Amino acid sequence: MIRVGITGGIGSGKSTVAKVFEVLGIPVFYADARAKILMNEDETLKRKIKENFGEEMYVYGKLDKKHLSSIIFNDPKKLALLNSLVHPATIKDAEDWMLQQTTPYAVKEAALIFESGSQEHLDYVIGVYAPVTMRIQRVIKRDNVTVEEIKARMTKQIDEEIKMKLCDFVIINDDQQLLIPQVLKIHEQLLMVNDK
Repeated sequence: MIRVGITGGIGSGKSTVAKVFEVLGIPVFYADARAKILMNEDETLKRKIKENFGEEMYVYGKLDKKHLSSIIFNDPKKLALLNSLVHPATIKDAEDWMLQQTTPYAVKEAALIFESGSQEHLDYVIGVYAPVTMRIQRVIKRDNVTVEEIKARMTKQIDEEIKMKLCDFVIINDDQQLLIPQVLKIHEQLLMVNDK
C-alpha cells in the first residue's frame, strides 16, 4: 500500500483536500487531531510531558492546553522540546494506522511533515498551496485570531515556497483553480502507481 502525506501552511486548505480524498474512499490520518488525543491517552507520552513541563500540565488527567500553549508559544526551546516528544509518538501512531489500511493508498494529513521528519515514512507528499494573504484571511475567520498570532504560527513552519518544492504533487487552493479536478488527477496517478 502506498503511504501519502498531505501538507501545507496554516490556512492552505489541507483538511479540505483531505476530505475530498475521504469522499473518494481513501482513509485519512489527521496528525494534529491524533497528537491531541495521544497527549491525553498515551501514558508514556503523558509521563514525558509531565517530566519536562511539570505535573500541573494535567488537570484531572487531562492536558491543560491553554497553560501549555502559553509556555510553548513564548519560548522556541520549549516548543522544540514538546515537538521532540510528540512527533515521534504521532509518527509511530500513523505508522501503526497505515499498516491496518487495506485501500490502494492511505493519506496522512499534517502541517509539519518535513519539519518532523515524517516524509521518511511516506512514499509521496502532496503540498497544498495558497497565497499568504488568503491563508491569513481564512485562519482569521476559522480561529478568530489576530494577524500577529497567525504570522507567529507561520514562522514555526518551513517557508511555503520551499515546502512546495519538496512535494511530489502540488494542489493550488487559491479560489481560482478548482480543487476537485486537481485531487482527482492525483488520485488517478496514485491508483496507476499502485497497479504497477
